[in-house]
Amino acid sequence: MKKADVVVLGGLSGITAGVSCKRHYPEKKVILIRKEDTILIPCGIPYIYGTVGGPGNNVIPDGLLEKNGIELIKGEAVDVDRTNKIVSLADGETIEYDRLVFATGSGPLVPPIPGVDKKNVFSVKKEFDYLSDILEALIKVKDLVIIGGGFIGMEFADECRKGRDINVTVVEALPHCLQMAMDNEFCDEAQVKLEEAGVKILVNEKVEAILGNDSVTGVKLASGNEIKADMVILGIGAVPNTELAKKSGLELGFHNTIKVDRYMQTYNDPNVYACGDCARKVSFFDGKPSAIMLASVAASEARIAGANLFSPIHQNHGAISVFSTVINGRAFGVAGMTERIAKEKGIKVVTGMAEAPDTHPGGMPNSTLTKVKLAFAKDTGTLLGGSISGGKPVGEMVNVLSACIAHKMTADDMVIFQMGTHPALTSSPIVYPIVNAAEEAIVLSKNR
Repeated sequence: MKKADVVVLGGLSGITAGVSCKRHYPEKKVILIRKEDTILIPCGIPYIYGTVGGPGNNVIPDGLLEKNGIELIKGEAVDVDRTNKIVSLADGETIEYDRLVFATGSGPLVPPIPGVDKKNVFSVKKEFDYLSDILEALIKVKDLVIIGGGFIGMEFADECRKGRDINVTVVEALPHCLQMAMDNEFCDEAQVKLEEAGVKILVNEKVEAILGNDSVTGVKLASGNEIKADMVILGIGAVPNTELAKKSGLELGFHNTIKVDRYMQTYNDPNVYACGDCARKVSFFDGKPSAIMLASVAASEARIAGANLFSPIHQNHGAISVFSTVINGRAFGVAGMTERIAKEKGIKVVTGMAEAPDTHPGGMPNSTLTKVKLAFAKDTGTLLGGSISGGKPVGEMVNVLSACIAHKMTADDMVIFQMGTHPALTSSPIVYPIVNAAEEAIVLSKNR
């Protein structure tokens, strides 16, 4: 039997938890157990089918573990004896631990649609060989239908059409693609960009059945219409991998995630921690359970878990929800609450909007118009969230907004925000859109 101070179960967030532990407690022996031979970058999976060119270009090297002194065991954990602190693997090997971290992630949500088990119907599994099979199958595909117009579906649609003579259709049940993540004006903008790339988008449509004998030949919609398809990709969402946690007697909560406190410690075992998609999330804003599953949130939780294994160092203050994507060359990002979500929660909101080129002057090469929308609580002026579209700077601008949200900055604070600018890198300080959007919100608030 092997022994370790810390045993980590899982992949991507497990790596971060292990590295965090070694940084804080370099003397501790850490073993990471995973059943996958190769770990993929989850957010990069859609880009395997276009920009990146294959799953081999979207992996996290195991050298990161070796560099940090973490032992890797490739195998499947099938049992956890919490009384005796022993993890058992499928091959019979056992490992004794002092602290255990569940970082088992999530898997794709597969809806109970008739025909979902047909050949050439794929969910988005985080498995190297499985994703390679999708890439191989795409060679002969002429008509691709993607079920789900969230980030996964929209990114797959954008990437799969690159370099291929292929008809791509996205089917979304809601009135807008990306509606769960962005306000309508940004949803519409993203949809237009994808349609400009030749992708057909059907909203307010539900898939009733996947047609064909052994292999898919089409998709039947609830409206009665049928779409031709020789491949279907399911991009509907994810579910936590918590079967082993449940078997081991850990308490599960919202959406079958492992219940943890602000130190990422499980509710009913002080020696077991959990982080990432398998762990319960709460909102930064109200502390209520959240269904957010983002790699950035998982990494933050993993750092907290790793640091706290032998001493309470960090606290998790809840998920702000920060994300970005690129649709046909246009970047979209959101931090915190959208105006829609805030109003659904009954919050009185004041919004401010501003636009400016991301260079100054705007005539510089590769300049892109940046659009910013900020949502503030009317009663306190505190920033609730922000949405941005534009060029590559959007990816970091939403991170700035996340920091503002985390520190509960108000519109007044943001108006006097001092930014570093450069003609080739940012908007002009005179029209810096984050500041100008905040100022507009102040003016609108006073005039109401």
